[in-house]
Amino acid sequence: MPKNRPEILAPAGDHDALAAALAAGADAVYLGLDDGFNARARAANFPSDRLAEIAAWVHRAGAKLYVAINTLVFEPELPIVGELIARVAAAGADAVIVQDPAVVMLARAAGLEVHASTQMTASSPLAIELLKELGIARVVVPRELSVDEIRAYKAGTDVELEVFVHGALCVAWSGQCLSSEAWGGRSANRGQCAQACRLPYELIVDGQPRDLGDVAYLLSPHDLVGLDRVSELADAGVTSLKIEGRLKGPAYVATATAQYRKAVDPAFETTMPLDRAALEVAYSRGASQGFLGGTDHQTLVEGRFPRHRGLLLGRVVRVEGDELDVELDPAYRHAATRTEPVAGMGVVFDAGTPEAPEQGGPIFSVSPLATRSQSTAAGRSPRTAARTPTGHRLRFGDPGPDLSRVHAGDRVWINSDPRVTAAGARAAQLGRSALGRIALALEVSGGDGEPLVATARAAGHVATARTSSPLAPARGAGITRELLADKLGSLGGTPFHLGELTLALAPGLHVPVSELKELRRALVAELDAHFDRPRAIVAGAPRELPEIAPLLDAPIVVPLCRNDDQLDAVLDAGAREVELDWMELVGLGRAVERAKARGARVIVATVRVQKPNEERIDAHLARLEPDGILVRSWGSLAYLRQHAIPLHGDFSLNVANSTTARWVLGKGLVTVAAAHDLDRVQLAAMLAATPRGRVSVAIHHHIPTFHTEHCVYAHLLSSGRDFRTCGRPCERHAIALRDRVGLVHPVSVDVGCRNTVFNAQAQSAAALVPELRAAGVARFRVELVRESAAEAKRLYDAYSQLVAGTIAPAEVVAIAAAHEQFGVTRGTMRTLTVLR
Repeated sequence: MPKNRPEILAPAGDHDALAAALAAGADAVYLGLDDGFNARARAANFPSDRLAEIAAWVHRAGAKLYVAINTLVFEPELPIVGELIARVAAAGADAVIVQDPAVVMLARAAGLEVHASTQMTASSPLAIELLKELGIARVVVPRELSVDEIRAYKAGTDVELEVFVHGALCVAWSGQCLSSEAWGGRSANRGQCAQACRLPYELIVDGQPRDLGDVAYLLSPHDLVGLDRVSELADAGVTSLKIEGRLKGPAYVATATAQYRKAVDPAFETTMPLDRAALEVAYSRGASQGFLGGTDHQTLVEGRFPRHRGLLLGRVVRVEGDELDVELDPAYRHAATRTEPVAGMGVVFDAGTPEAPEQGGPIFSVSPLATRSQSTAAGRSPRTAARTPTGHRLRFGDPGPDLSRVHAGDRVWINSDPRVTAAGARAAQLGRSALGRIALALEVSGGDGEPLVATARAAGHVATARTSSPLAPARGAGITRELLADKLGSLGGTPFHLGELTLALAPGLHVPVSELKELRRALVAELDAHFDRPRAIVAGAPRELPEIAPLLDAPIVVPLCRNDDQLDAVLDAGAREVELDWMELVGLGRAVERAKARGARVIVATVRVQKPNEERIDAHLARLEPDGILVRSWGSLAYLRQHAIPLHGDFSLNVANSTTARWVLGKGLVTVAAAHDLDRVQLAAMLAATPRGRVSVAIHHHIPTFHTEHCVYAHLLSSGRDFRTCGRPCERHAIALRDRVGLVHPVSVDVGCRNTVFNAQAQSAAALVPELRAAGVARFRVELVRESAAEAKRLYDAYSQLVAGTIAPAEVVAIAAAHEQFGVTRGTMRTLTVLR
């Protein structure tokens, strides 16, 4: 049992899942509201006008309630979110999970505890120490951190850590995925993830397709199963172990919750199946430890399928009529504990083409194939050998799979199990009733001629009751501890169970048993009523934002370059200021010197994510003595604001409203880039409320769709598990991913060996430039990816003329289209669905 007993935090996407989580032993649950502003807009979610009932339900189960308001918020929505937060506070929620700093401020002003969502990308102790100034009590650390990195994180902060231990893994860093924005016109930072990572892609290496056989889902990771790391995480000081799954049903929620509750609390009793097979059958895209054990580019992504598979049983070896034979997979055959296939279980047949309709259905009957001796195989006596089947014959009926479309060699997965489904259904039913999980401490006192007085304490509340009759001498043994435990501790059907019983009672006294029962009913009624009473919320004063002076600089086009050819081209074109984003630091140093020698101001870019102890990268950038630094993470901002170097915030800080803009500008930024999630109207609203000249806008760029810790180069062009063993194929090759419609998206590597997949289509906001200038924008950014020198010069010239007012936006689009391989998608800032 871990020394530190972490909280088990379960997901709830609807009422059934919530009930199942509570019945399975969740210490806390997290959910979203159907008003919007939560990262799972596709879940059923919960009505805010009934949140008080839900909070009372959760608290009666002895658990805590956390409400996710973890999206970016646009300028016109700030008053709406303020009203929503007031409702959440009044309902008695224990905390809110938040992405946007503006929402943190609103929540703290309402007296709510705030947890920083993983969407906030607070990926290092420096980051959370900066954000802690807002009043954040807990941070949900990114899934990309190993146990060792989490331990280092905890050593650097006193803020509570919450860690994902089970469920789906995003291939991109949370809060840094813009694929839905780029390809679907909707935003993951607004709860509308389109799951582009679960689509097939073709690998392009140095401009040529690379045949990968049936491996096509190059960005679809296995699911996380962190059971083996629970003890280490607890010993590292982690406060909460979080299960992903607000889009999943009660069977999954109950199974995972019970499994992890048992892992941290061996005495916990549950009727849920507690084996690995149940976890995988409930929902699994293949099990992995994610990044908890460290980076391993060879195991995170298999690439053969994007959806639920379950438990791998084996491969088809023969099909005949309505039957087929399955040879057991070696891992399944030798598993210490395994679930034998039985009638009623469901299977799916995997031919390596998940995009095509797959066959599957319930098993009608199972019989073993030939057996062999495990002990003989290990060299032991055949007399004591346990004999196990090498396979099974499965028979199917109607309804069932079309076995004419199933072939030898197809994988067979058990993807449903009646015991798991039934246990989940039972949990969903049980969780709606009183669970008796709250310990009730009871003190009983009294003397001869006095009433018997009982004081009960539970869930932070106190109730006192007394008998109407006085205590009198007993004819027999009188009131005993056993009698009181029986009559006052019969708490079935209530939220309570008897915990500690303390007596200050003279011996040999008596009171009618009926009065003891009445005493119990009165205590329970008084304590239970507390759950329906609004909690006292101590609201604070709204945070005062710093005064930010406007900047009245002349408009400038700032090109962001990623290689020497681009840099030389824009310098030749007369660029007065450049931003540099290099893959390696030695070349960056030379580029800084060359640009300075040409008389240009030089801004160097940090990496987009700072993990624990990676501030050394920022220290190196500062030693280059640039004219400024483009800050891309909270941790980098925390580190670099101590240096006397001008700082500019990039889009990855996700600044979407003026409140967040003012706060972050007050931390030492000269300017901050607008988040890519804003559309034209939303950007205009933010600019109108933010001091002039303080917001920069990317007017031409390839949206960085995925920013991922998983290295596609290492996975597909080497056998190395990390940067130490991969052989650095990124230095010899250029790769890209071709999607289903033929667009080729380049993949780059940064100094931290993280990959960014850039959108194939450059996007232009040329048409917005006149109104942006009128709104006070003075810093217009043109970001390059793999453009040639000639293309870089043509783009810089065109946008410089546009900002100077000597060329029309339509001409710029035409010029850009002439050099863009796939043309230009106009309107970087698309209209998103505004959730009510």
